[in-house]
Amino acid sequence: MPGAWRGARVCITFKSHYLAKGLVMNSLRYFDFGAARPVLLLIARIAVVLIFIIFGFPKMMGFDGTVQYMASLGAPMPMLAAIIAVVMEVPAAILIVLGFFTRPLAVLFIFYTLGTAVIGHHYWDMTGDAVGPNMINFWKNVSIAGAFLLLAITGPGAISLDRR
Repeated sequence: MPGAWRGARVCITFKSHYLAKGLVMNSLRYFDFGAARPVLLLIARIAVVLIFIIFGFPKMMGFDGTVQYMASLGAPMPMLAAIIAVVMEVPAAILIVLGFFTRPLAVLFIFYTLGTAVIGHHYWDMTGDAVGPNMINFWKNVSIAGAFLLLAITGPGAISLDRR
């Protein structure tokens, strides 16, 4: 009899352990970040566009060089491509940080980021040492486009000019 009780106790302990673990896992699975959500969405907006602002300002300040660089990439209409790059990477990125027209700008950034991946990082046409870095940058752009898709779906959060 004592052996049977010990087995039952182990079984109950085992089941309650996994039941508690399941509750914890479900809590984590459906965790919505509560009151921290608006701040975290602001941090996410900043993180997603920071790379554009960092590399966009030099493009804006040295615009002639940006046009020449676009021409060297074989970008169609290098002047227009440079204008689009500067507008997207500086003022549009700042608007994302501010949370103004966030959803439509996020959709534009999806197309811009995927377009720059194809035009600027076409590793499948390259050979030698150029393949690796361009493959990384291509897939980095695809990942950033995914972040913009999430931003387009979730919106900017409460700490934004859009307040959504």
